[in-house]
Amino acid sequence: MADSLLALLSRDWIGVPVAVLVAGAGAGLAGAGMVWATALGALAMAVGVLLAVGAVRHLVLMAHERRDNPPPGRLVGVGGRRMHVLAEGKAGNGPTVVWMAGGHAPGEDFRELHTMLSARARSVLVDRFGSGWSDVGTFPRTTAGEAKELWAALEGAGEQPPFVLVGHSFGGLLVANAARRRPDLVAGLVLLDPTPPEVVAFAPRSRQLARMRRGLLLTAVRQLFGAHRGPGGRAGHSCAAASVFAELSPSGLARVGWETVVYDGDLRDLPLVLVIPRDLIGGEAVLAGARDAAEAERISRFYLRTRVRYLSTSTSSRLVHTPEGTGHDFPHEVPSFVVGVVEDLVRELRTTGP
Repeated sequence: MADSLLALLSRDWIGVPVAVLVAGAGAGLAGAGMVWATALGALAMAVGVLLAVGAVRHLVLMAHERRDNPPPGRLVGVGGRRMHVLAEGKAGNGPTVVWMAGGHAPGEDFRELHTMLSARARSVLVDRFGSGWSDVGTFPRTTAGEAKELWAALEGAGEQPPFVLVGHSFGGLLVANAARRRPDLVAGLVLLDPTPPEVVAFAPRSRQLARMRRGLLLTAVRQLFGAHRGPGGRAGHSCAAASVFAELSPSGLARVGWETVVYDGDLRDLPLVLVIPRDLIGGEAVLAGARDAAEAERISRFYLRTRVRYLSTSTSSRLVHTPEGTGHDFPHEVPSFVVGVVEDLVRELRTTGP
């Protein structure tokens, strides 16, 4: 039911028929002949007209956005829908680097990193379905499904393996999942503070993600009816993020855990570089929720230990710490450092072979 609703809300034109239905229901009430029904019907008709104006405004803004911001890369067919792939630079005799940003962000979120690297290597940004210039895709959205779609998009774009997959946070979980599925196409992995499933399953309870999902749904509704300032955005983007974030809860992870998890030894001897901060800078809100100092210490230990879990997924893994004072968002704080780590692995692979 939830995924059917998200799929419906993801269609940018759906606001118009909803507005017509509301206005039509109001007209029906107004014609009932009773005073209360006439008043209520008039109100519903007025609301329907306002919704229709907003829905048309949204469609006009979306048309302007498509005209003013054409995709910089290629739109590749994947399962009957289009995914946006931007590839630049020359691979030479080395692997091609594929970036995946955190959350459900588009490839554009890593444009700076991509531009810096593409001067010296082949670099690829992919907009997963429901982000950037890609179509929305099917529901439900899942990490496992997006890993399969990533491979289909790279193949459709004509990008040649071997690949170095680089993913941040939730994007790190995605590229690790993709590597587990097709190790024959991967030369190495760079995981930038990736999301460990243990944090989803066992971390202290937090309503932050639930609030985030509600916020995404409200954003989608506001977008559909033009209740936003500026150019706005596609309602489908908010719906896709709300769908995939559903697995970031103990119950959500339980439904998809086996298909999502990348566990000890799953990557065999695949070269893996895990890049993480040394401490919990930026995580003060989590520690503040502890009942006492002992629980705060336990929470800190839990998060620091889960951060390094990905090292056990490969027998050829190594740990790199980010510069002092950086937190989880270090790809945007120190982009040159991140590009340097990726370049080091690419040079290594050029010398030794994948």
